[in-house]
Amino acid sequence: MSLVRENENQQKNIQDSDSAYVLKEYALYVQYIEDFGRVKKVYSDRGTFALKSITPHNGMDFIRNIQTLYHRGYNRIVPIYQTMDQRYAVLHNGRLYYLMPWLNNEENGERDEKHKQMFRELARMHTLSVKETEVDTEEREAHYERTLSEWNTQKDFMEEYIVTCERKWYMSPFEMSVCTFFTDITQALNYSIKKFETWFEKTKESEKVRTVLTHGKVSLKHFVYDERGYGYFINFENSNTAPPHFDLLPFLVKTARTYPVQCDDCVDWLYNYLRFFPLKEEEMLLMQSYLAFPGSALDVVKNYSEGKGLRTELDNVTKLQRQFWLLKNVEYMVMKVEEVEKQKKAAAEAAKEEQSPPS
Repeated sequence: MSLVRENENQQKNIQDSDSAYVLKEYALYVQYIEDFGRVKKVYSDRGTFALKSITPHNGMDFIRNIQTLYHRGYNRIVPIYQTMDQRYAVLHNGRLYYLMPWLNNEENGERDEKHKQMFRELARMHTLSVKETEVDTEEREAHYERTLSEWNTQKDFMEEYIVTCERKWYMSPFEMSVCTFFTDITQALNYSIKKFETWFEKTKESEKVRTVLTHGKVSLKHFVYDERGYGYFINFENSNTAPPHFDLLPFLVKTARTYPVQCDDCVDWLYNYLRFFPLKEEEMLLMQSYLAFPGSALDVVKNYSEGKGLRTELDNVTKLQRQFWLLKNVEYMVMKVEEVEKQKKAAAEAAKEEQSPPS
């Protein structure tokens, strides 16, 4: 009797839930629901599904972007099912719900191969959604001047802060760490500024820029496999129309947030993407500039100097150390990319000279 009563209570809870209310729109008979936070695993008479809830603010753009990719011929997105009245989502109690198949993601291949496949699919998605977008040259110039002014201000701040530290008889452990890392931080900042200036010189007369449909939150958690071994992107709530580096940079920086490591795999993943969707010279310049920019380290120093740092000196030193590791890990990627790009440029120039007729 207790088992029967438990099953009856479970069915009543399912029927009373928000999920059950939404699932009625899909004509599903729900047998059981597992809770995974914003995602519910739904067992029904027609199979196993994933029901996800998001804010309505993100919902409309996300659905429109997925439909755009489908129309362009990109189908490596976990499909979103329509309700009985052909809607792609259901608004209920201030949340937007949508239904997908549940993929077990039982891929057992090498980690590096999964990264490569994900970047290959990302490049294919960008290729199918790329378009030339007109840009206001005055707005671009204003953005350039505003960003350059901000970066030069941060450079001046670091130089002044170091002078202040070095005048003291006894520096704090944090100040000592800043002095130790100062050269690396300013070198990264100078490199970013130089690339940014070169990018602007090459693009200031251009009236168009390439944009793609970006995923917005690229990660291995959002690239899953079906039973046939095909990879699919999920979680498009942050998708947007933007330059391609909006997908590349956050992933590379997040990967670099670890202990000191020379991530040759990261560079390989990037160039695996570039084999399928090559960036133009000016796009590469801008990506190199943003990738190298030591913003996290600069923020830690500025917050400490303004008394907004962490509670203890040890905590502040530890946080700065971690940002320095990030800076050095990113620096390795940037220098490897710089080396590869120089080799490509030299090879292109040599090929051009061979093809030119003798004088």
